[in-house]
Amino acid sequence: MGEIVMDNINLTKYTLPTPVQKHAIPIIKKKRDLMACAQTGSGKTAAFLLPMLSRMYTDGPGAALQAAKNTGHEHGKYGRRKQYPLALVLAPTRELAMQIYDEARKFSYRSKVRPCVLYGGTDVGQQIRELERGCHLLVATPGRLLDMMERGRIGLDYCNYLVLDEADRMLDMGFEPQIRRIVEQDTMPRKGTRQTMMFSATFPNEIQSLARDFLEDYIFLAVGRVGSTSENITQKVEYVRDNDKRSYLLDLLNATGKDSLTLVFVETKKGADSLEEFLYKAGYNCTSIHGDRSQRDREAALGEFRSGRCPILVATAVAARGLDISNVKHVINFDLPNDIEEYVHRIGRTGRVGNLGQATSLFNEKNSNITKDLLDILVEAKQEVPQFLESMAYEHQHKGSSSTRGRSKRSSGGGFGARDYRQTSGGGSGGGRGGRSTSGHGGSRGFGGGGNYSSHDGYGGGNYSHSGSTDWWSNN
Repeated sequence: MGEIVMDNINLTKYTLPTPVQKHAIPIIKKKRDLMACAQTGSGKTAAFLLPMLSRMYTDGPGAALQAAKNTGHEHGKYGRRKQYPLALVLAPTRELAMQIYDEARKFSYRSKVRPCVLYGGTDVGQQIRELERGCHLLVATPGRLLDMMERGRIGLDYCNYLVLDEADRMLDMGFEPQIRRIVEQDTMPRKGTRQTMMFSATFPNEIQSLARDFLEDYIFLAVGRVGSTSENITQKVEYVRDNDKRSYLLDLLNATGKDSLTLVFVETKKGADSLEEFLYKAGYNCTSIHGDRSQRDREAALGEFRSGRCPILVATAVAARGLDISNVKHVINFDLPNDIEEYVHRIGRTGRVGNLGQATSLFNEKNSNITKDLLDILVEAKQEVPQFLESMAYEHQHKGSSSTRGRSKRSSGGGFGARDYRQTSGGGSGGGRGGRSTSGHGGSRGFGGGGNYSSHDGYGGGNYSHSGSTDWWSNN
């Protein structure tokens, strides 16, 4: 991948690529659009940053961008300097954007490529000053990026690379209009001209169908037990009534140990504040994070949690996606989420990078809508299934609810959001545009016992599904 990238990989002491890196990097280097699905904690950030930076170093700024500089086109409103990043990474949360930015700085060390980050809840002036120093790779949340575009500070005319991290959430109802505004209604090069990559741990069928609006002749890469959960995580589901949850939580915390990093998920901001106050009065060093806290408070809370000064973090879904804190020992779902994809992302905060972790969920009748999906997850990951969950799932199945309510967002096609929807959408074209076939046309060959690899030139136009060893970290 070139001297600069390899030197920085050596500085980070990376020795072996993870499975998603091993398969995604050559696809991206071949300039193909990609939808990649891999477990939480599997190294997806480096999987798109490394080949993207490698190509930026190789290709240089490009003739179009250089021409813009020579003609003064790089200046925005009122003569202020306007930046034209070559690569854009969009993330759903401020914390994930900062995390990607830190990784980008690491891998662009001692190079002329300058990463920048934009996110809301912090001083706009400081971010503008950082932009004015130059920006080749931009990491941003959609809202603040749109603000900077409207201020004339950012132009996407020469953006050759677009990455959507946690893409299933990015394309959810709350973010889709902003994404379309950025990608389709401004000056960004169209699909087929730019290279687009999407990464997540879950890709429900309807999100895949929506995502193809942004992708051209893409490859679907599924690595490992995708959309399911790692066998490194011991999952337990306990039946606890709402009135008993707090006392049960204290028992769990005492059993885990006060110094072990524990992440407690609740459903509402008010619930997070209330539970933090309860734990503090009970003598526990704890902090909380949710959408109503300022960016400074959120960063301070995460810093205290990472350092162990406050080993208990009470959080809403804002902390479920992307946060990489490698030594979290226990994730507790004080309130279970309403869909199984969110459950997968939450418990993925533990058991990362080959470490062992524990996840405990407090369940009662309020959570009956995910009964069947939760049962499937436990069976898939070879976890102990409590009798009450089996009984409730059986009742739902016979009431016909498993096909309507129990599937949450995910279709009954299975695969926990990890199957290429084009395989099951009917017809020889596999449901893709342009009549692409994912049924093995062009010489398919089995790979690792999962799916097919349909190819004329080594990377085909269809599905590349790798299901090799589920315990890669132990085997290497």
